[in-house]
Amino acid sequence: MGDSRVIRVENLSVRYGDEVVLQDVTMDVVRGEILVVAGGSGSGKSTLLRHMVGLSRPSSGRVEINGVDITTASPAELQVVMRGIGMLFQSSGLLGSMTCAENISLPLSEFTDMPESFIGEIVRMKLAMVGLEGYEDHFPNELSGGMRKRAGIARAMALDPDILFLDEPFAGLDPITSAGLELLVKRINQRMGTTMVIVSHELESILSLAQRIVMLDKGKKGIIAEGDPRVLKDESPNPHVRHFFNREIEEKDETGEHGA
Repeated sequence: MGDSRVIRVENLSVRYGDEVVLQDVTMDVVRGEILVVAGGSGSGKSTLLRHMVGLSRPSSGRVEINGVDITTASPAELQVVMRGIGMLFQSSGLLGSMTCAENISLPLSEFTDMPESFIGEIVRMKLAMVGLEGYEDHFPNELSGGMRKRAGIARAMALDPDILFLDEPFAGLDPITSAGLELLVKRINQRMGTTMVIVSHELESILSLAQRIVMLDKGKKGIIAEGDPRVLKDESPNPHVRHFFNREIEEKDETGEHGA
């Protein structure tokens, strides 16, 4: 993939005691794409994401972001890499004791020496970007679930990262709110060229957003499918993948294995 590859996960394994969650996972993320990591409950989606952003260290294997191995990087190297990525957590990750403006200004105050007046202007721009103009002084508990997700994206985008990670951004949202958030994600990707890595099990959002999908399986403890989800939905040779996309309940044979 040459220079187009911005993330490389190579032979990543994650174990908690005797429990193996992921085994020898290898995948790439290409610059500017929207990649969705999907799979059933317990398949390791959020675990993979945490390791891709450096929040956890793998049992073995490596993760490279823009050519830097974050599993072995020095604190100084890691800080440079972290400035180039943004993260939206499942719960939005906003601090409840701070206003929207204060939450968004945190990374700007921590990683830059911008004057407060300039930071305030950037905060207003980021809130406008996500459709939250005028909500600078609102606290997270004064916002709806969808608005908190938007504010979380504004904070994740505060430093104009090249890569944005989103962990279950559509979970718990009604269809209209979810559709609006999907449009926001598409707009950021198209207008800013931001690479997106999204963990989701929401089928409608996957089919609407994903340019490419990596599907994990709890039984295999790794990747069972990769490609265009609209193609995999009907043409995957793996019956488990087709069942996932078509919301079909799989039968199991006497050994407990998934049947066709």
